[in-house]
Amino acid sequence: MPTTSNFGWTTPADTDLVKDGAAAIRTLGNGIDTSFVDLKGGTTGQVLAKASNSDLDFTWASDATGIPATIFDAKGDIIAATAADTASRLAVGSNGQVLTADSTASTGLKWASPAMGSYTYTRIGSTSGTATSLTYTITSGYKQLYYAFNVTDPGSMYLRLNSLSGANYQNSYYHRLFSVNTTTSTSIALDGAVTINSGGYWNGIVQISDVTGNKPFVEWNCVTNGNGAVTTIGGIANYNSNITLSTLQFVWTNSKAYELVEWGAN
Repeated sequence: MPTTSNFGWTTPADTDLVKDGAAAIRTLGNGIDTSFVDLKGGTTGQVLAKASNSDLDFTWASDATGIPATIFDAKGDIIAATAADTASRLAVGSNGQVLTADSTASTGLKWASPAMGSYTYTRIGSTSGTATSLTYTITSGYKQLYYAFNVTDPGSMYLRLNSLSGANYQNSYYHRLFSVNTTTSTSIALDGAVTINSGGYWNGIVQISDVTGNKPFVEWNCVTNGNGAVTTIGGIANYNSNITLSTLQFVWTNSKAYELVEWGAN
């Protein structure tokens, strides 16, 4: 008897008699019925999956390729794993919280308030003297540097990074009450264009960020007493090119006494 090419089901031959053909058709039907028996049954929501590498060997199973929408209960819920091949719902957190890894949580995740950045501050050293300028070699290995500075009767006072004098400094400074001036120049104007003479002083803090291989950012604030008036001066500036900071050059007009203290933060 001839058979089908793929599954080998027996079929009637062209020369079969009518009664032989009927028997062959029954044989073919029984073969098909037996081969597709795995397609019977199953329940709502199940999918047909291969049971083995054999032809037409199937089984009904839960849908393992997708996650049912019923796992979600509220707006903002997300899916996380509690184990291999096991999905679970992680409820949405509160406003302002961030998703954080936590090995003690069932999903390995939790919602938590963002951690505030913290720094370790170290007093590095100090220097003093009498001159019209100070080129100070900074201490490497810190993310931020702080300098407490004092100079008496400095006249005009400015700062340069690595002694660079190109027009790459962008200054925004203020003095007295919100008098703001923004300039691009060859230095950082620590004095805010206010000449400090007549027995005055410049007491201030200089903070520098992005010390290594970036565009250093400088903030400063000070109080001066010159020409019979107390003045608050401060501002922000940056060097508009990537540099690795190695020295600070403080320059002032008059040859006067100065003091500097260096702090670092990581």
